[in-house]
Amino acid sequence: MDEKYDCIVLGTGLKECILSGMLSRSGKKVLHMDRNNYYGGESASLTPLEELWKHFGKETGDADDFQKTYGRTRDWNVDLIPKFLMANGQLVKLLIYTDVTKYLEFKVINGSFVYKNNNGSGKIHKVPADEKEALASSLMGLFEKRRFRKFLMFVQNYKADNPSTYQGVDVKTMTCAQLYDKFGVDKNTEDFTGHALALYRDDEYKKEPCEDLIQRIQLYHDSLSRYGDSPYLYPLYGLGELPQGFARLSAVYGGTYMLHKPFDGFEFDEAGKVTGVKSEGETARCDMVICDPSYAPDKCKKVGQVVRAICLLNHPIANTGNNPDSCQIIIPQNQVGRKSDIYVCCMSNSLQVASKGHYVALVATTVETANPEAELKPGLDLLGSCLEKFVSISDMYEPIDTDSDSKIFISTSYDATTHFESTCQDVNNIYKRVTGEDFDYSAHKQKAVEAN
Repeated sequence: MDEKYDCIVLGTGLKECILSGMLSRSGKKVLHMDRNNYYGGESASLTPLEELWKHFGKETGDADDFQKTYGRTRDWNVDLIPKFLMANGQLVKLLIYTDVTKYLEFKVINGSFVYKNNNGSGKIHKVPADEKEALASSLMGLFEKRRFRKFLMFVQNYKADNPSTYQGVDVKTMTCAQLYDKFGVDKNTEDFTGHALALYRDDEYKKEPCEDLIQRIQLYHDSLSRYGDSPYLYPLYGLGELPQGFARLSAVYGGTYMLHKPFDGFEFDEAGKVTGVKSEGETARCDMVICDPSYAPDKCKKVGQVVRAICLLNHPIANTGNNPDSCQIIIPQNQVGRKSDIYVCCMSNSLQVASKGHYVALVATTVETANPEAELKPGLDLLGSCLEKFVSISDMYEPIDTDSDSKIFISTSYDATTHFESTCQDVNNIYKRVTGEDFDYSAHKQKAVEAN
């Protein structure tokens, strides 16, 4: 550890591995360390299945009974924080740019659904993403379908460089609420549009200019157009494949990895700028550090909590279409009297994350009460009976030193969403703070991700 590095990355969560790979590929000398002996950090995938019980401090009981119930345990790859990729989203573009796609294989998630409360009786519906689906959807009545169809046609046809598509809308000043009013869509339509198409986590977005809303819906539609069944992709064998893919990329371009390496603190110069990372009596010198919040808690603030339930099933979720092997369901906040959405996702053996005939489901939301697990009930009710359930409550942190005078760049904690768009926004923000410039996707050739 006598060498000096351009950057030391601490933690092998997905965000840290992406940044390590990007910086190594751009010519930076990178040292990547983790106190754990596995990749993924908070976003790891656990295999065999016994590791899930071990992680949550539970006993598996008799080995024969355990295998009889769950099948071959080495067939399971259970994500601690399951998330899907938008097929035309930022993470897919990062995978393409960095050429990490050659290490991974993806499949399309079979369905995208939204929950609607009908006078106390909830039901899930396929998310309509184009005019044809809007007219066929059971989410809306006849007149509302027509209004929503006109709204979707405007959004899909809108082009910033073509004033003829504006229809009198100034996307820089008209709020999202005003845009909805212009097309006369009702509150239920606003709910699934904002939360299941545009993927906002709460209703604060309605106060903001509508440009971002339009771009988010266009992203959903473009992602859906790629493969048809849903806009979401997922890597075979679990999300743990993603950080490992970026770690391999970093290594190819000269990055050095040290797992199971204790972290003993930072060294700073007189101005408070980081100059090194201490471990086992040695100091690795560097110009900057990238890390997750657990490595620099004094430079972070707690901004909330996320409650998650990982559930193992021997059946698919009911009412999720003709091919229920995988799906995402979003429960908009207003449908269940909350301030934030509830997210449900389910995956099967077709994605190599469970043994044959079994499913892994996740229910997650932002904590709002003193009884977090009870807040998951609307999502858990959709699952039916569970073989086993593992509940966790995680604190969410954000960095205080966003100007990075210390040259320690800290990622935010993973939120409750079951997609990667907010994760990639954080990666892009850190990249800009580190390099001083935005990451330019358009400068790199686009090509399709192979998906079965």
